Amino acid sequence: MIILLEAYLVGFILGGVFAFLRLPIPAPTNLAGILGIVGIFIGYLIFKH
Repeated sequence: MIILLEAYLVGFILGGVFAFLRLPIPAPTNLAGILGIVGIFIGYLIFKH
């Protein structure tokens, strides 16, 4: 659980840095893109086992 919180915190801070520097974020900007990434991860986990 600590790792998840640390990952969220680092992502939050980096998101702020990208916004401050006015750079495009290297992540999908809509829900469909995020769900696609989650789907890839879940598919990988299922077929790995």
